[in-house]
Amino acid sequence: MEDEKSNESLEPSQGKEPREPPLRKMTVWLDESVLIVLLLLSLAGIVISAYSSQGGYFFWLIMIPIFWLGAVLSSRAQARRTGESDVSIKTLLWFETLHWGGVLLAVIGVFVLRHMEIVDDVTAVLDILLVIALGTYLNGIRIGWRFSLIGVFLGTTAMLIAYVEQFLPLAVLIAITFIVLSLYWGKRKIRRHPPHDIHHAS
Repeated sequence: MEDEKSNESLEPSQGKEPREPPLRKMTVWLDESVLIVLLLLSLAGIVISAYSSQGGYFFWLIMIPIFWLGAVLSSRAQARRTGESDVSIKTLLWFETLHWGGVLLAVIGVFVLRHMEIVDDVTAVLDILLVIALGTYLNGIRIGWRFSLIGVFLGTTAMLIAYVEQFLPLAVLIAITFIVLSLYWGKRKIRRHPPHDIHHAS
């Protein structure tokens, strides 16, 4: 009798479709939000830099702590999604501080070169874009491809500024394309991975 009751209690649960854990959805959409915000801010920085080199310098200086914060959030989300929650927040903060501190020093170095008139305004802005592009791309290798995508966007836009006079429409198109592709991929990954595959996150 006890076996029959236990079998009956198991049957309804077996008939139910497994639900996607809320944690996985939350971390995926956090990554998407970080990507969208950083891409839009980067696009704003590119516009400012195109019309005011001095304004662009200060904007990118302010952006480095914002990139640092985005990297910390994405790192934490990636750790929780892949089951590596034992990675302490202190370790993440230390690693990202070292990484973005190095980027900040490189950007300050460009400022110094500009102040000494070794490079002109346009060259300085392009150098800063390439430094931050490399920083985000390399950071993305560790914490997720979305961050690398921001680096690709910044690097590509730097090349557009150098070679195309009307670069802004192309930069906007690239940003929109990256956002749409990322959102599509995020939805696809959520649907493809059942709860028992939570350790195989993108």
